Amino acid sequence: MRDRLNLTLPVELIGRINELADRKKLPRSAIVEAAVSSFLSPDHTDAREAAFTRRLDRLSRQVQRMERDLSITAETLALYVRFWLSTTPPVPPDAQAAAQAKGRERFEGFVEMLGKRLQKGQSFLREIPDDVPGVSPNEESG
Repeated sequence: MRDRLNLTLPVELIGRINELADRKKLPRSAIVEAAVSSFLSPDHTDAREAAFTRRLDRLSRQVQRMERDLSITAETLALYVRFWLSTTPPVPPDAQAAAQAKGRERFEGFVEMLGKRLQKGQSFLREIPDDVPGVSPNEESG
């Protein structure tokens, strides 16, 4: 059983309905009926909300992981710099050229080793367990 409903819509919306009806070769009432049914369908709304929730949860976990990794990286760098500065004696002026050449050579070796690790998919951060005390992905930074 069907019942008639008369309604008024903006001219632009009627134009869009007419275009879709012509393109799909359907009556305008079928298009409006499908749109209203979709709008009133709780399954459609619930499914869309669930999809948004899953996506937001995934993004939240990714951001938490990035915050954790950034925190570990910053602490690693700070610890290394502190250790290096406290244990490395100053280089005498007459040995600085040789020290700089050796430094460049060692840095090139470091970059090469880093490139090989990255090509193999190895990551220092992956070697660190997720449950490191004091570094929680759920902690807020700031």
